[in-house]
Amino acid sequence: MIEKSLNDNNTTTNNSNQIETKLDALGLKIPERLKVPPNVKTPSTWVRVRGDKAYISGHGPQNPDGSIAGPFGKVVGVGQEVGGGGGGGVEEQVSVEQAYESAKLAGLSILGSLKRELGRLDRVTAWLQVRGMVNTVQGFTQTADVINGFSDLILTLYGPEVGIHARSAIGVQALPLGLPAIIEGSIEIDIDS
Repeated sequence: MIEKSLNDNNTTTNNSNQIETKLDALGLKIPERLKVPPNVKTPSTWVRVRGDKAYISGHGPQNPDGSIAGPFGKVVGVGQEVGGGGGGGVEEQVSVEQAYESAKLAGLSILGSLKRELGRLDRVTAWLQVRGMVNTVQGFTQTADVINGFSDLILTLYGPEVGIHARSAIGVQALPLGLPAIIEGSIEIDIDS
């Protein structure tokens, strides 16, 4: 959970950068544009704006320099472990706490894409829907705890009026590059600023 509390001020003004001010106060950095290995193809666009809605492609965790952030592997709960899937490779285990941090970093990645597309993060007037996918071992049931890393970040930054969102958190067999979590969503934006 994000520990620092910030004043909830959900009004937007034309020259406001309240969200970036809150990020600075929390010591969080929006990452640079994603840097991926040459053999990895990314979506044709990370954010698609249509009217007063923006649709966000799946984002994974990033470091501030734009590189993909680890740890990599399957998320396991207490008493679980990554089983031998017969694929010949060794898969790493990621704790729920590590995956929570990865989901938070995926949130920062999304904010970076939104800033590049919208110019200002304060143009977001509502977080509508979020879908979180968690790379899990069979039987893992704490997917909501992992995606809380994203939700806690958004609620801390935007407050409950703008930040509350409908959400799904599902476990999947695999994610690209062994990422522990990928998050996508949709938002409403101010088209007048």
